[in-house]
Amino acid sequence: MDDVARLLKESWTLVEEDRDRLSGHFYARLFLLDPALRQLFPVQMSGQGDRLLEAIITAIHTVDDPESFDEFLRALGRDHRKYHVDDRHYATMGVALLDALRSTAGDGWNLEYDQAWRDAYAAISAKMMAGAAADDNPPFWHAEVLTHERYGPDTAVLTCRALQHPLRWQAGQYVSLEVPRHHPRVWRTYSVANAPNDDSVLEFHVRTPGAGWVSGALVRRVQPGDLLRLAAPMGSMTLDRSSERDILCVAGGVGLAPIKALVEELATYNRTRWAHVFYGARRAADLYGLAGLQELVAVHPWLSVTAACNEDPDFDGEVGDIPDVVARYGPWTTHDCYVSGSARMVRATLRVLAADDVPPPHIRYDTFGDL
Repeated sequence: MDDVARLLKESWTLVEEDRDRLSGHFYARLFLLDPALRQLFPVQMSGQGDRLLEAIITAIHTVDDPESFDEFLRALGRDHRKYHVDDRHYATMGVALLDALRSTAGDGWNLEYDQAWRDAYAAISAKMMAGAAADDNPPFWHAEVLTHERYGPDTAVLTCRALQHPLRWQAGQYVSLEVPRHHPRVWRTYSVANAPNDDSVLEFHVRTPGAGWVSGALVRRVQPGDLLRLAAPMGSMTLDRSSERDILCVAGGVGLAPIKALVEELATYNRTRWAHVFYGARRAADLYGLAGLQELVAVHPWLSVTAACNEDPDFDGEVGDIPDVVARYGPWTTHDCYVSGSARMVRATLRVLAADDVPPPHIRYDTFGDL
């Protein structure tokens, strides 16, 4: 597989600067090969429609480490059931992908590259189909919105209950969510903000500074009683119950969601590990979840919370970017570390942890930079 991985990376340099053309050709070819596939995608393909292609490309680049990514690929196959993708569609997508790559790469494409992508796609799609076939859950769950609370003009906290079938997840995981009434066939991922419970009630924290399709609907238009669709939980930012190390959690903005879920899960069993939560936002008004965290601190002596704002000099707490605040309180070398927030915030925090020589296996993170 080493040669295949090398050829994939070499050939990708021929197309990576022309992603729009690659995407356009892929979907044009896909819908020409099977016109019925068009109805599985949103009316407006820009951005949201590219998620399928992005998933394929990401999966292809895991071919040089198949064992490490086996569960990721199986989970990806389970997740794509929400699009009503079945086994026959994988062959069609493979033909469209190769055709798009050849067309976009131009004269630089060769037979070695072609065969490498064929082999990689065959291996990846086989794992995805196996994951889909082994899943006894429905392709998605219908869920009723129970509560909806606004925090300022662009943030909301809502809860919903999965209907018909129990929905099982682990603290720290995320799900794909669709608002069929407003944006059918458009899915976006959100972390679950509460620990698992027997009632299949999930909490989500959503922020939309712009006109994001799904996020905008969840913040501004969804009301109690509305129906959503939820896909199977994914993600590995979960607690290691076998670890005896203390815990560092770093949250920026609505990145608080999985951190809150992890703390709630810890509260069900932890007696020996100190847990330190750092929670940052621009202004004090943006720290919508601080009161809830402080309530947890009041009843759990092993928990501490440090809040920070980077654009509010009058804030009665730490002032500065949350990664810099974390650095001031370090080192964190002996901790299990969990990081969630914007892509920029996560990268900055990872640099702080690297400077503290935190072993990479002790760091788990997710990014929510694209709203």
